[in-house]
Formats: sequence, C-alpha cells, structure tokens
Amino acid sequence: MSTRLRISRTHYPVRALGPGHRLGIWLQGCTLACKGCMSRDTWSAGGGTETPIEDLAALWRSAVDRGATGLTVSGGEPLQQAENLAAFLAAADEIRRGADRELDFLLYTGYDEAELDEPRRAAAAQADVVVFGRFDVAQPTELVWRGSANQRMVPRTALGKRRYAEFVDYAPEQGPLQLEAGDDGPWIIGTPRKAALRTLDRSMRDLGLDVTEVTWRR
Repeated sequence: MSTRLRISRTHYPVRALGPGHRLGIWLQGCTLACKGCMSRDTWSAGGGTETPIEDLAALWRSAVDRGATGLTVSGGEPLQQAENLAAFLAAADEIRRGADRELDFLLYTGYDEAELDEPRRAAAAQADVVVFGRFDVAQPTELVWRGSANQRMVPRTALGKRRYAEFVDYAPEQGPLQLEAGDDGPWIIGTPRKAALRTLDRSMRDLGLDVTEVTWRR
C-alpha cells in the first residue's frame, strides 16, 4: 500500500500564506486544539481524505508547471503525520530540483521547536521555513503570515534565509487574505487579524447572507 497523508484540502494558487503563488496543502487532524482556532474543521483525525503521496506530488508538479513559487503545508497539525509528511516533502524536493527557478517549502506547526521528537524534527528539517508555535488568541499580531505574536518564523536553509529574511519582522498595513468558494461554501486562506472574523460575520449578515455555520465559532 502506498504512503498516504490525511488531507483536509488543497488549493492553487495560494497568495496569503507565503510569497508569490503557491500550492497550499492542509493536513487533517490536530490534537493541540488551540482556543480561537479558525480551522476547527481540520481537528478531527477521522475527517478529510487519505491521499497517496504520489497524487500530492502530481499536484505539486502541476503547480510548478503553472508557475508556482513555493509550497505551503498547514493544517490541522502537519507534524502529527510526520513520517508520511517527510516522505511527501522528499518527493516534492525531487520535483523542484528539476525546475528552472527556486521554489521554497513553508511549513506551519503548532509545536515549539523544543517539543519536536526525532520524526517531527526530520520532517521539519525538509522545510526551508517553519512557523513554530500554537495559536494564542490572547496575543494578536500584525506580523505577516502569523496568527499570534508568540509564533516564530524560522528560516532554516540558505533559500529560506534569502527569501524570507525581509518577512520575519514584517507587519504590513493590511494582512493578506483570500476568500475562496468550495463545495461546502466559502472559506478563508490566511491569518486574519484580531476581530477580522467577527467583522466578516457581521458584513455577510449586513449583505443578507444567512451565516449558519463557520469553523471559528464552534
């Protein structure tokens, strides 16, 4: 049986979680259960879809062919599938080695670096940049591509340092967000700032849209 990852969703292009146009892969399953998480639909280990890493590698190859500048892996908690994630990132690395441009891997994890065991450390080592730390609703931030001020963006390779050095302490006037339409309704890509989701709720209601269920209010 082929190696598989349990996936919540994938999307291309992602423009709100890393520089440029990226393939985004959200893994399913998270036991960290951060208060205020906007993606509670990704918590259940039984949700999502088990996907062969060959299929995910094919998605990555297609994104590269379409001009992707990088790969972003989030969740859920990606490092709770560490060994299979490492296998996928190794396959993705083989593909990017044949590209005509530099392509970076950005990984989000709720774990702090000191919490990583050997399999999780090995998976994280394949990313050019890792955002470490649990989301803390009590520590809002304006730092780009982070949900709370305690989260640390750590470039780990020469490519990561070249491409992300300017973003480690960068706080844009407006944080990047994407609103996409899926089979289950609209969904948000990015790291909303304080009160942004409540404002979105209110705006949709003002437009006459009946918002009956969202992942961040459960």
